[in-house]
Amino acid sequence: MDGISDVAVGVKRGSEELNGASNGSDSKKLRVEEAPPSRVIHIRKLPNEASEAEVIALGLPFGKVTNILTLKGKNQAFLEMGTEEAAITMVNYYTTVTPHIRNVPVFIQYSNHKELKTDAGNQRTQAVLQAVSAVQSPSSDVQEVLAAASSPVLRIIIDNMFYPVTLDVLQQIFSKFGTVMKIITFTKNNQFQALLQFSDPVNAQQAKLALDGQNIYNSCCTLRIDFSKLVNLNVKYNNDKSRDYTRPELPAGDGQPSLDPTVAAAFSKDSSSLLGKIPGALNPLSAAAAAAAAAGRVALAGQAGSSGVLLVSNLNEEMVTPQSLFTLFGVYGDVQRVKILYNKKDSALIQMSDSNQAQLAMSHLNGQKMYGKIIRVTLSKHQTVALPRDGLDDQGLTKDYANSPLHRFKKPGSKNFQNIFPPSATLHLSNIPQDVTEDDLRLLFSNAGGTVKAFKFFQDRKMALIQMSTVEEAIQALIDLHNYNMGGNQHLRVSFSKSTI
Repeated sequence: MDGISDVAVGVKRGSEELNGASNGSDSKKLRVEEAPPSRVIHIRKLPNEASEAEVIALGLPFGKVTNILTLKGKNQAFLEMGTEEAAITMVNYYTTVTPHIRNVPVFIQYSNHKELKTDAGNQRTQAVLQAVSAVQSPSSDVQEVLAAASSPVLRIIIDNMFYPVTLDVLQQIFSKFGTVMKIITFTKNNQFQALLQFSDPVNAQQAKLALDGQNIYNSCCTLRIDFSKLVNLNVKYNNDKSRDYTRPELPAGDGQPSLDPTVAAAFSKDSSSLLGKIPGALNPLSAAAAAAAAAGRVALAGQAGSSGVLLVSNLNEEMVTPQSLFTLFGVYGDVQRVKILYNKKDSALIQMSDSNQAQLAMSHLNGQKMYGKIIRVTLSKHQTVALPRDGLDDQGLTKDYANSPLHRFKKPGSKNFQNIFPPSATLHLSNIPQDVTEDDLRLLFSNAGGTVKAFKFFQDRKMALIQMSTVEEAIQALIDLHNYNMGGNQHLRVSFSKSTI
């Protein structure tokens, strides 16, 4: 590899990854996969022509990339993230969505190495890192890129559309990357296009990175994806042309999406082009095409798990309660029921409102630490969580939260949809009473068993950021203090923040 021959690795154990790892020997794979979380990620089975920039791009949506080492002869690479939290989020995400480089699936896991030390003279490596990571440091040159990449809305164009692509197919594909809130489909320049809004710009970045240039069906229906300049879609009807998943009560209208003027102006001087009929390429499937689709030619639109129930294991059975699981998983969706298993109290079933919320909670919480133990979160085969039969005492292990007033996402169009972030050491506090001081809050959060590293009030003092020393401490503080009564019936609201102090 040019310019990175002089490498010292921070931890010697597991050095077989650098010296003799094969592309996929089972014995090596089993040994390497047992590595604990590390900010160094080991990437295997890269295509021969993969560039450093493409490898770095795998890590960019999750945080700063600080170093890279590629072993071209072995089709492998090591990517060093700025923080262990960023690496954990990256590995959790790619366990549910296989990453691709040049349409080739690659394999990602933690490395046994804790850091990559490359010779400071490796200017080429640093230059590549700086070029690809430019969007991470707001300079005047990249403001436009930053503005685009901060939008949760994607514009999608379908090329080579030999089979119909419906709104439901798009929802199915894109929901693997986060909560899809709204979709509008339309025809422009005789091409089927769509605007799709995620709850979080990070999900839009991940989806664009993974799906741009991919085919929905084998050899056709190619996705061309850009960031939209819009930050919010206004959907007036729920039908086969447009859908607002946060407002199921919307009428079906006359079968056409109705857009507000800002949306129309952004995409066409003649707003009627947004409301045009489906083009000829969307004629009903011929018998041959239908047979091909039925025979499994679908590349991306595979069946996503439809269950909204999660299985959580490796819990601390001495500490965990249904309420603590309700509070933590409630950050990512409205928890309906929680059941700690009677005969296996280190495991629990959690029923979310829908499969999107279950996927979101799984991708963010699998591998995080709760009460000192790394929890595992997977989709359950159960469709619902059963309540105990009448008169049966299960020691309070099952709780029904269907009517809880603490659901964050019950209100259609709630701002909470825009503020879903991975667990982080920094917490966002809101609904703070006017007479509560910084010292009061520092004391409150210290008593939750953590160390407060930094604190910052927002201008109106109703909101603040508080930084704990670890993500685990922040998770614990959120569980203990979300909905804490601050007096005068004002309850503190706590969520994870994307900001740092």
